[in-house]
Amino acid sequence: MLLRGRRAVHLLFAAFATTVAFWYTSQSLAGFLRSEIWYRATVAFTVLLPQFAVVLFDSIVPAEGANQGVKSAKMRRSALFVGVPMLALGLSPYHDHPIARILIYSYVFGFLLAALVSLARQGQKSSSRAVRDRVRFLVATGALACTFTLADFIVFFGVSFPPIGAVLAIVFLFVLSESLARPRMADIYELSGRLMVSTLLAFALAGIFYCFITYVGKLGTMYLNAVLASIVFLVLFEPLQEEVRARVHQFFFRERYDLETSVSDLRKRLAHALEVEEMVDTVLSGLERSRRVTSAAIYLIDSDGDGFDLSGSLGAQPNKRLESIAIRPILDRLKTTLSLEEIAIRAAAQSSQPSKEAPLLSAAITLGPFEKGAIFAIRSDGDDLQGLLAIVDDRVREAFTPEELALIENVASQMGIAIANTRIYARMKERDRLAALGSMAAGLAHEVKNPLGAIKGAAQLLEEAPGDASTKEFLGIILEETDRLNRVVGSFLDYARPRSGNPAPLDINAAVKRTVQILSSQQSTDVDLQVELSPSLPLAKIDAEQFRQVLINLVQNAIQAMDGHGRVNVTTARRRAARGEYGPSSDRGDRNDRSDRSDRTMAERANTARMEAAAEVIEVSVRDTGPGIAPKVLKNLFIPFFTTKDQGTGLGLAISQRLIQNAGGTIEVQSQAGAGTKFTIVLPGVAELSTPLPTPATAAE
Repeated sequence: MLLRGRRAVHLLFAAFATTVAFWYTSQSLAGFLRSEIWYRATVAFTVLLPQFAVVLFDSIVPAEGANQGVKSAKMRRSALFVGVPMLALGLSPYHDHPIARILIYSYVFGFLLAALVSLARQGQKSSSRAVRDRVRFLVATGALACTFTLADFIVFFGVSFPPIGAVLAIVFLFVLSESLARPRMADIYELSGRLMVSTLLAFALAGIFYCFITYVGKLGTMYLNAVLASIVFLVLFEPLQEEVRARVHQFFFRERYDLETSVSDLRKRLAHALEVEEMVDTVLSGLERSRRVTSAAIYLIDSDGDGFDLSGSLGAQPNKRLESIAIRPILDRLKTTLSLEEIAIRAAAQSSQPSKEAPLLSAAITLGPFEKGAIFAIRSDGDDLQGLLAIVDDRVREAFTPEELALIENVASQMGIAIANTRIYARMKERDRLAALGSMAAGLAHEVKNPLGAIKGAAQLLEEAPGDASTKEFLGIILEETDRLNRVVGSFLDYARPRSGNPAPLDINAAVKRTVQILSSQQSTDVDLQVELSPSLPLAKIDAEQFRQVLINLVQNAIQAMDGHGRVNVTTARRRAARGEYGPSSDRGDRNDRSDRSDRTMAERANTARMEAAAEVIEVSVRDTGPGIAPKVLKNLFIPFFTTKDQGTGLGLAISQRLIQNAGGTIEVQSQAGAGTKFTIVLPGVAELSTPLPTPATAAE
């Protein structure tokens, strides 16, 4: 103990432990040597025991209030006042008289019990639950040690009793030393629990052995008795150990036992949560049933990663949102668990100098009712922070022990797994819903095409028949709108069930050059269509007709965005594929998925993996000098049927994205208001030519 510190309580414990050691040593020597001096030494150490015990027990929990301090001082003076005559009586010639012994031992154990009672009262008045748990355990152990040590001395009055007081005294000293070395009882919870289990188990096994020796040993079969006792030990040890452990934890650590039971039940129910709302309700209801928190809140990260939105709470009303910037010091320190109350207590103990925890404590104020609570990180499998779990028990100080925090930390970890599972489940439901919707829509499109053909045929027949001009005009409108609806239905079928085409290694430069030549012959002279081709491009495996369709769509969109006046640059380039380059990006074509960047489709993930594995990638960029695309429009750009054109179907870019993704690539878009827009087709390169190059189809073809 002296190696751990030089505070007053350390010195008092060292003195008390040394007195106990000399007390037992003098008793042993007195029994072996039968010398009068060791009897007198035993009496002297006996009188000193309560003197050190009263002061030591009073120092374990500092007195709160002047009245308690007066009572403690009064007990110390009383112990000293009574101890002096008891020491004189013990050293006098009458120390062997029964009355003298009764007086001395009444003084010793009376003041020891009084000191324990005073310690218990001080502990109960403490506002810290950890202190109360520690003191309750110390008092129980000390009372047992005093009781059985007193029973050891009944032998002097002719009564035989098993000498187990010394064992409990050593147990008490050990627990007391650990408690003083670790200010929080929670740090020695497991140790003390095992200690009590082992002690009670030892008593139970010793009782079994005692019965064999006492009642069966009279037959003179000592070896056989030892064998029988060993068999009984082997049979009863494990079930007896489990039963003793359960009873000890349930009796001495009731709150911890209830919390463990509640958390275990909570984790079982959490494993079946398939919706985020269900997960939040399960966790909050489980924490409420544990009766260990007065308030709790669950925050989940928003789509932009700029803050955390409240998903559910109980108890005090928390803030609806936590900004990442405001709680940055907390996030920087938060690995798995962060006890803000413990940090505040540590900072208060260093109030004489500027605290390094000041930024963190300032950030904690933004947590509202959880300013002095415990914060847990909710992380997914990839160690990405998905949310925060905040709890607080404002009924007591130091409400949560480290072991209890570890229990709830397991809940937070399982919440991260549950969130990942809910997202997978949501994607599966969405995929199934879209698949069903696509099949239904495709069937509906076919059903629409048939009457459209009939309507168009009838309108054409009526148009050929004689009639007035107004009738001809209306028939023209019918034919025009029928053609437009037919194009929409055809485009939708292309999107819902795209053709696989004939993927083959393609010379991208040749395909771009031929496509631009066709487009140039169809455009007005007010559009400057320029081409910059990078030499020695690798081949790309894609259907030539589908690539041409995508490129034509992008160029025509660029021309339409400039209202037929401006410059369009079509360029090709090659570069090395960097690993991780195709993660979520704010300027990526799939910005419509930005609300849930971790939930990209399986096709996108497969494309990303293929492109990262490729040695090189090919970029085909289409840049215009138009007005650019507004951010609100940009994030919906690839959503089917979303369009800003009066006559557009909203399927051109969606179909283009689908075709490029089927080829293992992606379409990226960058746009700035007033500075034009740039679409980039990114395709993985193939190492070598395995089939003859296809010739890009001409316009007539």
